[in-house]
Amino acid sequence: MSKTVPSAPPVADAARRGSPLRIEGLGLQIGGATILKDVELDIAAGSLVGVIGPNGAGKTTLFNVISGLMKPTSGRVVLDDRDITTASVPARARAGLGRTFQTASLFPKLTVLENVRLAAQVSLGGSGSLLRFPRRTDAATELALGKLDVVGLSHMRDAMAGDISHGDKRKLEIAVLLATESSIVLLDEPMAGVGSGDVPGLVENIRAMQREKGCTLLMVEHHIDVLMGLVEKVAVMYFGTIIAYDTPQRIMENPLVQSAYLGTGSAGTEAA
Repeated sequence: MSKTVPSAPPVADAARRGSPLRIEGLGLQIGGATILKDVELDIAAGSLVGVIGPNGAGKTTLFNVISGLMKPTSGRVVLDDRDITTASVPARARAGLGRTFQTASLFPKLTVLENVRLAAQVSLGGSGSLLRFPRRTDAATELALGKLDVVGLSHMRDAMAGDISHGDKRKLEIAVLLATESSIVLLDEPMAGVGSGDVPGLVENIRAMQREKGCTLLMVEHHIDVLMGLVEKVAVMYFGTIIAYDTPQRIMENPLVQSAYLGTGSAGTEAA
């Protein structure tokens, strides 16, 4: 079913701090259905940007295209002025792109420390083999321990990753990202399934990651109140396209956004 998407106001430039991540005219069609359409996004270096939208708006699909899990049918993904639209997932990781998923992506039968240490040893130029862990006193181990301290998991270093709580798994994922060289991080619903008591600590972990690495964060999150208090800019997706990109306050006041969430406005082609 096809409908018309209302025009969005011009996307604000990220000029002063540069734009390490640019999405230019991104489109994706699957089986004749338009999933993403003319997505434009310019992310300022060192910023924290939220992506919101109703269910089915295309948020996770956009992350899949940016991270290389899906290939777009039109447009470009540009990382630090390099076109990575057709680059592999490992190539994007080497270029500095990191990502978490809606469900934790860890090695459940390795310890908390071993999960971070594996990322650290690769970041330091060592082997990525699970069979070749460094000694417990080398640089990779020290780096891993430091990142566990940042997220408050040092006391759980010897616990199996599969045995810790969901909230702690999310913190562990952040520690893994901290141990890599990722300069641009995609956080896909980091609060999903996390108990309310763990949310403040996880929010502080995200802030700590940005402070420590000076990285650029792009974050999808359904906890709107949490996201609005955390990010600098918000991109609103609606039926596969971005209809607004502005500060949290202006987004909340935007009648186009209110219409999209209340379901009273016109819509575009169904998105996944």
